[in-house]
Amino acid sequence: MATRRFAAAAVLLLACLLVASPAALARNITAILDGYKEYKLYNKYLSETKVCDEINSRQSTSMSILVLSNDAMTTLAKDAGDSLPAIKNALRLHSVLDYYDRKKVKKYGDESAATLYQATGDAAAATGNVKVVDQEDKNYGFSAATPGARICTVTKEVETHPFKFAILEVTAPIEFDGLFDVPATTNLSRILERAGCKVFASLAARSGVLKSYEDAMDKGLTLFAPNDDAFTAKDAPDVKAMSAANLTRLLQYNALPSYNTKTSLKFAKGTLRTMAGAKASVTVVAKGDDVSIDTGKARSRVADTVVDSVPFCLLTLDSLLVPPELYVGATEAPAPAPADAPPPTQPADAPSVAADHPADHKTKNKKTSSAVASRPFAAACSVVLMASLLLL
Repeated sequence: MATRRFAAAAVLLLACLLVASPAALARNITAILDGYKEYKLYNKYLSETKVCDEINSRQSTSMSILVLSNDAMTTLAKDAGDSLPAIKNALRLHSVLDYYDRKKVKKYGDESAATLYQATGDAAAATGNVKVVDQEDKNYGFSAATPGARICTVTKEVETHPFKFAILEVTAPIEFDGLFDVPATTNLSRILERAGCKVFASLAARSGVLKSYEDAMDKGLTLFAPNDDAFTAKDAPDVKAMSAANLTRLLQYNALPSYNTKTSLKFAKGTLRTMAGAKASVTVVAKGDDVSIDTGKARSRVADTVVDSVPFCLLTLDSLLVPPELYVGATEAPAPAPADAPPPTQPADAPSVAADHPADHKTKNKKTSSAVASRPFAAACSVVLMASLLLL
C-alpha cells in the first residue's frame, strides 16, 4: 500500500513540474532578452513600439522571434529612417507565428509562415509572410515573401522550447519595398470624422483641446474617441450646457499622455493618469480580447484601433469617458488642473505601465532568461510536496 501511495505522489509531483516548469509558464520576451546584452537595442525597440506586448499576449501561439544584434538593429533603424512606426512594422515581420529550429527545417524543408505583421492587417496581400529556407549543410534562414528577397541566415539558436517558442538570431534585417511605408496622421480632425467620431472632433476643435492633442501626438498620446451615439446615451452629460472649463476637462479625460495600444492596455497595472490632470485617472479592465476603461462610475469598452503610429494611438470607445464629478446630477466641477500638474503618486503595490516592460530592470543572469515567475512555481511545488507526504 505504501508503495502505491509513493508512486501516486511521485506522479502527482511530476505533473506539477510539467505544468509549472519555467518553459510552461507565461513567457515575457523583454525579460528573456534582458539577459543578452547583444540584443539590447532590439529589446529597447520592442518596448518602445509595444511589439513586446503583442508577443506576450500570444501565450498559446507557437512563435519564433528573429532577433538582431545591436549592429544589425542599428542598420534596420537607419533603413527605416529612425521612424518608430516603420520600425514597428519590421519588428512585427520578425515575429513569426510558428515554431522553427534546425531540426524542423531540415525535416520539412522550405515553407511559408505568417508573422505578426501579416496578422495585424497592415500588410498588402501576403507580403507580411516570411519564407523559411533550408540552406546547405546545417544552415537555414528566413527571407521576405517577395521574389528575389535576400536570405537572412540563422547564426544562433538563442533559446528553443520545441514546438512552443524559439528565439533565433539572424544575420541581417528582413526587409522588402513598402515595409517602411506608414500612413500620415497629420489631420487628426479628419481622421476622427472618418472613424465616426464627428461630435467628438467638433467639440475638440471648438474648445481648443484638439491643438493639445496634436501637440502631444509626437511625444506620446493615447486618444479614446467615443462614437457619435455616445453623446446621446442616457447617462451622458449635456455637452451643450457644459461650461467651457468642464468641457475641456471632459475632453482631456478621454486621453492619456502616453502611448498605449489596445493590447498593451491589457498589461497596465494601477491607475492611468489622463490629460485632465493628476487627480483624473482611469483603470483598465481586461478579459480575454475585451478591454474596457473604468472611470470609477462606469466602464467604456475599447471598440477598434483606428490609428497605431508610435507614439500615437487612436482607439474608439462605445461610450463617453466622463469624470465622476461630471456625471448627470453631479455638482459643477472645478476648473481643470494645470497641464503641468505633477503625476499622481503610485501606491507601492501598484506599478506603472512602464513597470510592465522588464527591459527597464536589468537582470544580468542568463539563467533567468526563461522569464517566468519563480514564486508561483515554488508555491505549486510546495503544495504538491505536502500532498505527497500526506499520501505516504
